[in-house]
Amino acid sequence: MSGLRICLIASSRFPIREPFAGGLESHTHALAHELTSRGHEVTLFAAPGSDPTLGTRHLPVQAFAPGFVGRPDVSVTPETWMAEHHAYLGLMLELAASGRQRFDVVHNNSLHHLPVAMASTLAVPMVTTLHTPPVPWLESALHYASANSAFVSVSRFTALAWAHAVTSTTILNGVDVDRWQQGPGGGPAIWSGRLVPEKGPHLAIDAARLAGMPLVLAGPSLDRAYFDAEIAPRLGDDVTYLGHLDHDHLRLQVAAARVAVVTPTWDEPYGLVAAEALACGTPVAAFSRGALPEIVDETVGALARPNDVTDLARVMAHAAGLDRSHVRRVAVERCSISVMVDGYERLYDQLAPRAAA
Repeated sequence: MSGLRICLIASSRFPIREPFAGGLESHTHALAHELTSRGHEVTLFAAPGSDPTLGTRHLPVQAFAPGFVGRPDVSVTPETWMAEHHAYLGLMLELAASGRQRFDVVHNNSLHHLPVAMASTLAVPMVTTLHTPPVPWLESALHYASANSAFVSVSRFTALAWAHAVTSTTILNGVDVDRWQQGPGGGPAIWSGRLVPEKGPHLAIDAARLAGMPLVLAGPSLDRAYFDAEIAPRLGDDVTYLGHLDHDHLRLQVAAARVAVVTPTWDEPYGLVAAEALACGTPVAAFSRGALPEIVDETVGALARPNDVTDLARVMAHAAGLDRSHVRRVAVERCSISVMVDGYERLYDQLAPRAAA
């Protein structure tokens, strides 16, 4: 398809740069990079400090500074919320005024409600990717969504969760399989992601010990109380916390691991860390929750009963023996950024002509 002018709306909370705060930031970075490499002109709305090497122009994020008089009132919303609201409101008003002259399509990859609620003010079609379960602020915004909008869910599980409110096209998230290359394996098991309760890294530690496997953990520690109570006391000679790694160092660790452990204590809408591991040829042992059964089957990993540490230890041992070359081949077929962006391009192509109507 010919190059499009795409406005890509990201989260305003965390910069789109390595080391990524989470899967959403990693996904946005990969999407912007791949679209640009395919000849599209991408304009990124993202938090200050986002990666300048994407070759995109960042739309400004202007923080809202409330007047002093209103702050003592207990009904006043927190300043962080107001800053985000102000940033997205400013962007949507700007797009309402000049979006048609500047863009062919707007891709909303944020978690904020205003782009959805204000899409009807634009003369440009909008694609919104649903990265979460039906949270109230997004679901309520759907009542005002434009007829010139399309919605994408990152898994069939997520599409079903939203089905009562909106019809969506499923396009699985992808990873750059040219960067996430197959490695030798054989090293410690690995757990990667945000070290927060809903990701369950403490359960991965307990399972690894039951399985008799050393384990390394990598990712940002965003909940200090949880880390101090549940992670730090479990560290030892056989369990090491590597810190928050950039993707080059993280890839080396994942590619060297005998198995990747994924332990959500909630229903993950996707599970990007599983796809990253598979791209490295590293089999995945995971709790069977959310969308993980769509990514991990018996040929590339093994699923355990949710929150069952003993069962997880069992499937870790099984998954570690799978054929790494086969795991890698399946990842390239199912989980590549190329396959994902092919899907988005087809959707853009369907929507973009509407803007000229």
